[in-house]
Amino acid sequence: MSESIGFKLLHKEVQRWVWSQNWTALRDIQERAIEPILNADCDLIISASTAAGKTEAAFLPACSRLAKMRPKGVGILYISPLKALINDQFRRLESLGEILDIPITPWHGDVSRSLKDKQKKNPEGIILITPESLESLLLNHGGWCGDAFSALSYIIIDEFHAFLGTERGYQLQSLMHRLEFMLGRVVPRIALSATLSDMEQVAAFLRPASKNYPYKIIESNAFQSDLKLQLRGYLIDSKEPQSAELNEVIHDLYVILRGKSHLIFANSRQLTEKIAVSLAELCEKDIVPNEFFPHHGSLSKEIRESVEKRLQEGLIPTSAVCTMTLELGIDIGSVDSIAQVTAPHSVASLRQRLGRSGRRGEAAVLRLFIPEIELLDTSSIAEMLRMETVQSIAMINLLLNKWCEPAPREQYQLSTLIQQTLSVIGQYGGVQAYQLWSLLCETGPFSLVDQNTYSGLLKALGQQDFITQSQDGVLVLGLKGEKLVEDYHFYTAFNTPEEYRVEYKSQILGTIPINIYINVGEPIIFAGKKWVVQGISTSKKIICLRQSTAGHAPKFGGSGLPVHDLIRREMRRIYMDKALPNYLDAKAKKALSQGIDYFHDMELDRRSWMQITDSRSKPILYLTPWLGDQISNTIVALLRHFNRNSHWLIDCTAGVICIRNCDIQSLYPLVQKIIHSPQPSSAKLASRMKIFVDKYDHLIPKNLRNLAYGKRFFDVDGAVHWLKTFCDSLGDLRRNSD
Repeated sequence: MSESIGFKLLHKEVQRWVWSQNWTALRDIQERAIEPILNADCDLIISASTAAGKTEAAFLPACSRLAKMRPKGVGILYISPLKALINDQFRRLESLGEILDIPITPWHGDVSRSLKDKQKKNPEGIILITPESLESLLLNHGGWCGDAFSALSYIIIDEFHAFLGTERGYQLQSLMHRLEFMLGRVVPRIALSATLSDMEQVAAFLRPASKNYPYKIIESNAFQSDLKLQLRGYLIDSKEPQSAELNEVIHDLYVILRGKSHLIFANSRQLTEKIAVSLAELCEKDIVPNEFFPHHGSLSKEIRESVEKRLQEGLIPTSAVCTMTLELGIDIGSVDSIAQVTAPHSVASLRQRLGRSGRRGEAAVLRLFIPEIELLDTSSIAEMLRMETVQSIAMINLLLNKWCEPAPREQYQLSTLIQQTLSVIGQYGGVQAYQLWSLLCETGPFSLVDQNTYSGLLKALGQQDFITQSQDGVLVLGLKGEKLVEDYHFYTAFNTPEEYRVEYKSQILGTIPINIYINVGEPIIFAGKKWVVQGISTSKKIICLRQSTAGHAPKFGGSGLPVHDLIRREMRRIYMDKALPNYLDAKAKKALSQGIDYFHDMELDRRSWMQITDSRSKPILYLTPWLGDQISNTIVALLRHFNRNSHWLIDCTAGVICIRNCDIQSLYPLVQKIIHSPQPSSAKLASRMKIFVDKYDHLIPKNLRNLAYGKRFFDVDGAVHWLKTFCDSLGDLRRNSD
């Protein structure tokens, strides 16, 4: 520490705390963050791998400033996407707060009222909070917030990548802006994450609509652990891998992982439950203690925390079979390896998961278990191309090249804008329309929304009695608006479906969405055990279980994330190169070889289409743009928009566009028509969508909803550009054939 310039700038009590941790040196990001945070004159983005010390990088200098300034009121507002992460950070920071005599208050729905009341009576120190709880404070205790945060020095946002481009992200942007508006000054923002890409874009998301406030980016220079990697392939005979008999996968998980601690990631709660119960049964069969436990968002807090505690203590082997719940920075210590069953959702997700391993200076260990469908005469092109395996390899390649998905481009997010509009009106009692637009849109995060668009949104809310206008022009909540903001569900910007509480002998096991069809007497798998449904109370929304020897995992809902353009381009490069990575086992190499052979046999190396006939001798045309889901889906939407042949069936799966009852000669004039006609707007394409996506979309006029959906889901320019290239290649083909 004697050579550390930054360490000498810290408050002496913070220095004493650092010595008490037996640290021999500060991490690179900790050293580099001290001076700019102490100066408190810019925003800061700190990006480093999991367990690289990001929390301390932010809090050591921030607490040093608090210890020196001793502000009257709350000095640091820490915002986290997870209540569990808040609890974990409270445990980590508690001793620092004690040595500095700075109170630290966790603040979310599970925190006792007495602890919150103590902070309300004497606001000071540090508050650790979720966006939803901050929403509640601003809406219901706006006056208190103005006083309590009057001397606020920093806003620290943890796991910032989890907010990028999401409803919660726009809500968080708005909450921070509203808070600064209330205080009449800028409060430096510090964003922490292990998974960020395109830092300039991240900085713009951290503080939108502000071009002048300075920011600094600190990325870790620390040496990354070595990576030990294996991709194991499997062949199954089911058309539904999520519910298939993955006996060989489960057997290998058991043999390879038993006896140590691991995280086993599956991409759905249904698959998580199936794997967990199957592994537990193997332990029971071998008469050994069970060490495999499920961990996902539908399980009760007690069940999740018991698994986390076993991992933290590290006393006995424990493997959590989990979804995204253990991706984020909850401290569970280091695990021996990461297992991924089926292809990961994204490169960013894979990087976040991998950060959980190799945290003691040892190599990180990643094993992927990738099932493929046995090939039949009726197999789809995606199955023939072995796209699950190839996509996994593409993601690994991009991970090794230190790439991950950038934040989505700027969106309208009208659903969240409705929530924030009602919240601001509720907070102040009444607001002029121009004041709302100025706060939320002109200077706030909803900058795409012009005055005319916002006026249409307000008019719709007025027609539905969510707001009303007094004679002096002030907007106040209508009867429906008052009822809506008084419901605690209002604080969340995203959909929160109704759920049944699942119980066994009055012990709460978790929840199941109410739209899942379950009958009394039905065997199910839940919390890693097999049950039978003993009773259902629709009025109390309770499902009672009793133990059983059979069961199946219910479908919890949800969908995968869109695939980025670069992933699909990398997949094509893999097919073209024909190389077999040495980290593939024999079955994975066989699957990849099959996919590569099919790719070249169908001449996809020199064209982006293939044509076959079905069992009725009808043509099926496949287009392979090798682009992300947004452009691929836009191509489908354009083909449907311009197509007048009702016999064509056009769809897209895994980026492959399928057109049934169509051949290449028939498609060519349609593509020509598309590229030489006036292009429909993205809003026009979105007008065909029949579903509501976000929480308050049902309150939005259809024309405005189409505007928002079009911006979000379609890329007309990108699709037309590919269609022009495709048409040129077809023209060359037609000329050559002539």
